[in-house]
Amino acid sequence: MKVGLVCPYTWDVPGGVQQHIGDLAEALLALGHEVSVITPADDDADLPPYVVSAGRAVPVPYNGSVARLAFGFLSAGRVRRWIRDGGFDVLHVHEPAAPSLGLLACWAADGPIVGTFHASYERSRALSVTAPILQSALEKITGRIAVSEAARTTLVEHLGGDAVLIPNGVATERYAMAEPLPGWRGRAGPPPGGDGGALGFLGRMDEPRKGLPVLLRAFEIIGRLRPGLRLLLAGPGDAAEVLARVPSDLRDRVVVLGLVSEEDKVRAYHSVDVFVAPNLGGESFGIVLAEAMAAGAPILASDIEAFDRVLRGGRAGALFPVGDHEALAAAAGALLDDAARRKQLSAEARAAVRAYDWSSVARDVVRVYETVTGGRVRVVESGLGA
Repeated sequence: MKVGLVCPYTWDVPGGVQQHIGDLAEALLALGHEVSVITPADDDADLPPYVVSAGRAVPVPYNGSVARLAFGFLSAGRVRRWIRDGGFDVLHVHEPAAPSLGLLACWAADGPIVGTFHASYERSRALSVTAPILQSALEKITGRIAVSEAARTTLVEHLGGDAVLIPNGVATERYAMAEPLPGWRGRAGPPPGGDGGALGFLGRMDEPRKGLPVLLRAFEIIGRLRPGLRLLLAGPGDAAEVLARVPSDLRDRVVVLGLVSEEDKVRAYHSVDVFVAPNLGGESFGIVLAEAMAAGAPILASDIEAFDRVLRGGRAGALFPVGDHEALAAAAGALLDDAARRKQLSAEARAAVRAYDWSSVARDVVRVYETVTGGRVRVVESGLGA
């Protein structure tokens, strides 16, 4: 089967949706399918061989964050050409309601189209206002997928219709084994023993809803109680700005890696005693949690609905009240003092994450492709303007 995947966000900046699409492409290729991905990206970007650039993205406020999207004549022309030349059996559009390539692709194509909805939000005035405009594109989608119950609820309440639930996937074997980063002993070393150990965070450091300020405030409490405790931070953002928010007496125990390679990201998960996900909301699944689970990291996460579901109500990772830095500090201290609890959470996480392995998730996606392509012609360029 020839599959065209449409990514709404720039490939140049890591994100959960981009990771999902890249891993899905690799899983489909492993199953013997032909795959092409179109995405916003600089024309000189170093892209995988199956990825095509639709032109440079621009930053746009979207879902409580700043998304880097592509929407304009240049992008529309490239999407049309990609569809015309692709000969796809099915077009798989991710976040089709976002003002980016997915929407352009729906307008530009006729034939079997699958849409995956990732985002979750309680109310969106902008989406409610633009929903009638979006319908001309969304009504072309013949198969709908939601990555979580929260994303499905958002679809039903804001856009109408329903979707089959297929969770985000994670390449569990990629994260299962790795050496700690240089200078970090990792979980294979001796237990922290009272005042040592390491907490970890991975995410956009300049995005408020990822909750880094909550973790930094918690570290002010627990760091002073534990003179040997360190904090490892990874992800896009300005390291100097982050460190400026840390009290001077704790600053030398906070290590900011910034944007890391895929290899170092895996190693980071294996470098800490407790991985912290202090997100404030706006998450429909939590791919970072799934990655940390696959790495066997003991997890401490805010109790937002998506995280509670992925962590099985606290069985596969400890939870604390969202936004409560004092509760985070107390829960982290309790985990650092309880090696048996950390070991149990690690084992539960590795077991729970098997449900999200791409080996099974990709096959579920292919079944949706087979449903929408049964007896249908290939995807062709639409006569409508884009």
